[in-house]
Amino acid sequence: MESFLLQATIYLAAAVIAVPIASRLGLGSVLGYLLAGVVIGPVLGLIGSEAYQLRSFAEFGVVLMLFLIGLELEPRTLWDLRHKLLGLGGSQIIVTMALVAGGAVALGQPWQAGLAIGMIFALSSTAIVVQTLSEKGLMQTGGGRSAFSVLLTQDVAVIPMLVGLPLLATLPGRGALAEAEGHPGTLSLIEELPGWGAALMMLGAAGTIILGGAYLIRPLFRYIHGARLREMYTAVSLLIVVGIAVLMSLVGLSPALGSFLAGVVLANSEFRHELQSDIEPFKGLLLGLFFITVGAGINFGMLFEAPGLIVALTLAMMVLKGGVLYALGRLFGLKGRDQWLFTLGLAQAGEFGFVLISFSAQQNVLPPPLAEMLLLVVALSMLLTPLFFILYEVISGRMKESRAEPPPDEIDEQNPVIIAGIGRFGQVVNRLLINSGFRTTVLDHDLSTIDLMRAFGIKGFFGDPTRPELLHAAGLARAQVLVVAMDDPRAVVKVVEYARSQRPDLFIVARAYDRIHTFRLYRAGADKIVREVFDSSLRAGRYVLEHLGLSEYEAHEAEATFYKLDRAAIRDLAEVWDPDIPISQNKAYLELAKALNKELELALIKRFSREGSEE
Repeated sequence: MESFLLQATIYLAAAVIAVPIASRLGLGSVLGYLLAGVVIGPVLGLIGSEAYQLRSFAEFGVVLMLFLIGLELEPRTLWDLRHKLLGLGGSQIIVTMALVAGGAVALGQPWQAGLAIGMIFALSSTAIVVQTLSEKGLMQTGGGRSAFSVLLTQDVAVIPMLVGLPLLATLPGRGALAEAEGHPGTLSLIEELPGWGAALMMLGAAGTIILGGAYLIRPLFRYIHGARLREMYTAVSLLIVVGIAVLMSLVGLSPALGSFLAGVVLANSEFRHELQSDIEPFKGLLLGLFFITVGAGINFGMLFEAPGLIVALTLAMMVLKGGVLYALGRLFGLKGRDQWLFTLGLAQAGEFGFVLISFSAQQNVLPPPLAEMLLLVVALSMLLTPLFFILYEVISGRMKESRAEPPPDEIDEQNPVIIAGIGRFGQVVNRLLINSGFRTTVLDHDLSTIDLMRAFGIKGFFGDPTRPELLHAAGLARAQVLVVAMDDPRAVVKVVEYARSQRPDLFIVARAYDRIHTFRLYRAGADKIVREVFDSSLRAGRYVLEHLGLSEYEAHEAEATFYKLDRAAIRDLAEVWDPDIPISQNKAYLELAKALNKELELALIKRFSREGSEE
């Protein structure tokens, strides 16, 4: 116990110190974990002999991560990705495996070993890539979705790879040695079954997960709900994932694949958010622990013995794999930033490479010295991955600067109303005005949005509304109303300030992001300021009041009273708001806010008490 607690203290302390520093430097949490492992492992030698067993435990973080990813994907979404899963993902695996295997054979390795090396390097790191994409908000980009599709295909491909490696060991000249050295086989239940029996057991396990997720999870959660203990929800959430991992391991399938499948099945469940909140902390901690063990497991002794060879092999593998990814990305329609994100994000080897290398050495497909070198190459490529993401950001930034923006449209009409910004907010305003018989001039800096409007027969002009010449071309000098509906708060303030300076009499309606943005627009000269979610939030509150017992009229009156007094309070608070002083330190603002909030509370109480007495 003392040894375990000491090791736990070392790991946690290293993470707490290194990760915040790496995040503040813009390096990302993954590189922070990896560097923490390097420091406490090869540099300071603080890692004990149980580091290998700890890595096996930490790999469960990958299982939890894929379960959470599955919860975010409805089956329909997964079906929409089928072309990328089979086409892009399958092509990447086959082409990379063939090229790497050919290179290994050219360097003097037997073809069996070359094929095993090709399998190992065809895989990428699900843990690092998904974590980094999520941190940087790149998961929903075209490159991010393509990368995830390939990663999912790779996780599925691990299964036939694990099945195929023992076959390589039984080929002439290799199987006899493996049997003589007594290497243990797999521990799954399908080990002694014929091929058709193993296939049936695998299908049965997958069917059990699907049916269990569809019909057993709801009764299980209702049963746990009766205990009214918060920790029981966490216990049942972990039980689901751990149980699935055990089941999949017993039948020789990937626990990560099984957990992902279960997550997809539960994506439409009413317990999805409960599962997410319970498992998320464990996932983050175990993934961090996994990255630390990767850093701690780097064999710097071998690296220092042949640094040129190891670094050359690592870079050669990443360049070769990157070339395949770049070509496939181009073939499948990825362009610009998406293509570079896809290429640089997946160029490394992955955590399943450790599994395949160990299994290959166990089956005597790879000799121990070569296996040790491959482990180092895999770990080193994973260590370089965060730097590749930084390289992507540099390339992306330069592409943005050098990109030639199309020239703005020539505006050939002027109308009483100018709408700057035609996103989800401006579209509703524009539709209401047009359907009411008024003509509008629409401006937006997003060409794809303008093209989409034109497809529906709505005329709009492409260009940046913050440019004075564009506003004047749209008729700023003669317009009656300017609606500033862009989603960039700074741009909205800029347009309002300029329009007010040119037209003191112009009626300006502006979209506000939040209360502070409202204050800025008030000072910029907007006549009417609409907070994005204020009206919809009031409507939601009115529905809650009605459900809690208030009549429809009472709930409406409460909503109207709150609306009137809050808007008046905003104007009063804007007078004492100081952009140079944080609100928490602005005494005048805090005192007025408390007084106005008390006034609102008393007004609502007074209204309801009066209505109650009238009844």
